Amino acid sequence: MIQYNLIFFLTLHFCLNHNSSEIRSKRSIKLKEGPESTSQSSNPHIMDSIKYPPCEEELIPHYTAYKVKTPLNIDGRLGESEWQIVPRSQRFRNLFSGATTIHDTRAAVLWDDKFLYVAYWIEEPNVQATLTERDSYIYQNNDVEFFIAGQDAYYEFEINAYGTIYEVLFIWEESFIKGGFDTVDVFNRNKAGVRPFHGVGYKPHPRGRRIGFWNWDFPGLQSAVFVDGTINNDEDRDRGWMVELALPWSGMSALILRDNHSLPPKDGDTWRMDFSRFNQYKEAPPANDSGGWAWSPHGVWDSHVPECFTYIHFSEAFVVKANASESKE
Repeated sequence: MIQYNLIFFLTLHFCLNHNSSEIRSKRSIKLKEGPESTSQSSNPHIMDSIKYPPCEEELIPHYTAYKVKTPLNIDGRLGESEWQIVPRSQRFRNLFSGATTIHDTRAAVLWDDKFLYVAYWIEEPNVQATLTERDSYIYQNNDVEFFIAGQDAYYEFEINAYGTIYEVLFIWEESFIKGGFDTVDVFNRNKAGVRPFHGVGYKPHPRGRRIGFWNWDFPGLQSAVFVDGTINNDEDRDRGWMVELALPWSGMSALILRDNHSLPPKDGDTWRMDFSRFNQYKEAPPANDSGGWAWSPHGVWDSHVPECFTYIHFSEAFVVKANASESKE
C-alpha cells in the first residue's frame, strides 16, 4: 500500500507540474519585469531555426485603408456608418498553421489626417477577463493585439474585454545608434523598464535582438471595448466583444526616425501592421488549435516578425458603401 501511494503521488506531482509549466510558458517571454524568460520550450510550436521569413510572401494579405470625412467617436461600439460599410479583413486564422479557427474574428482600418483608426469584431460565446491594471500581463487573458512597424522599430498593443491595455515599443538593436534613437531622451537604455528582447518562437531573428521599452506609452492613444453579452457569466451565451482604437499620427514619430513614411500618410503609402487574437483556451482535437489567431498567419509561434505583417495601403478616397464588397471571406 505504501509503495502504491508513493507511485500515485509521484505521478500526480509530475502531471501537475507539467500542466502548470505549459500554462506559464505560453507567452511568458513578454513579462513586464525581470529578465527575459526562456521557458518557451514547452510550446510545441517553438523552433530555433526556421526559414526567413517564416511566412510565404504571396500569402500575406493586402488591404486598402480608406479615409473618413469626420473624426470617429471611440466608444468600442463600432456603430458609426463608416464601420458598417468599411471592408473587413478575412476571418483570422491559426497563427502557426493558417488553419480555420472555431470563432470568427475580423479587423478593419480607417484613417484621417489626425488618427489611424483600428477596429476588431471578436466572436466569443463566453466573454471573460480578470485583469484591470494597466500594463498587466494582458496575454494571460483572452485578448486582441495590434502591431505597427516602421523600418527600425515597432509598437505592440494588447487589450482584454475589460479594456485593460498593455503596450511596448521595440527598437532593433542594430539600428539603435545608426537610426538616431540613442539621441532621443525617451529612449535612454538605462531607464527602468528597458531591456533586451530576443523574440519568442522565431529566434534568432536575422536582424538580431531588439531593445524593449516597456516604459513607453503611445502619446494620445484612445481605446475602447464594448461587450455584446455579459462578461464573466457562465450562465448565458455571449455574442462577443468589439475593440476600437485611435492612434494619433503625431505619436508615430518614434517609429519612423529613419523611414520615408509621411505623417499622416500620402495616397498610396504602405505600412505594415499585425492584427491577432490570443485565447486561454483551444478548440478540441482534432483541430490542433494553437490558441493564437491572426489576420496574417506567421508560420511560427511569434507575433514579433514584421516581415509577416499585413500590408496596409492608404487611399485618399473616402470610405463608401461600395467598398464593403472588398471584404474577404
